[in-house]
Amino acid sequence: MSQIKLSSEIRDRIVNEIGTLLKQQVSLKQTLREQDSQNQSANEELFLELLEIVDALDFLMEYMANNPDPSPQFIQRLPKSVGSIQKKLLNILGKRQVTPIELEGNQPDFEVCKVVDREVRPDQSPQTITKVVRQGFRVNNKLLRPIEVITSKLE
Repeated sequence: MSQIKLSSEIRDRIVNEIGTLLKQQVSLKQTLREQDSQNQSANEELFLELLEIVDALDFLMEYMANNPDPSPQFIQRLPKSVGSIQKKLLNILGKRQVTPIELEGNQPDFEVCKVVDREVRPDQSPQTITKVVRQGFRVNNKLLRPIEVITSKLE
């Protein structure tokens, strides 16, 4: 086996580089551990918020199971209760930069809209949005899900 002779200057530089790389490796491992810990905390927070939604739905389901003939007051309050659950879910999404896409005008913007059906509407100009089937969402500024719409056609 042949040996390579290195000058002391080159050997010192290699030793310093190896030392620097080892320090960077330790630093990167620490950063990864910190990020994992932060991600775990964020997930736990999300899970706790979602469990509040599960609790609200459990309450409604249990009430309906125990009251096969719900009172008119319950039926009257039901849309408000479901709306409250929806609002909580939208707040959870909003905290994570998931926001509903707002339609501007009554013509589909094909960057954020997907036409899922067309209906004959002689009273509307062609390609007028007649119904939003599913709300669209963005995460940060990226399209997560397009708005699904039905548009008009003349015949």
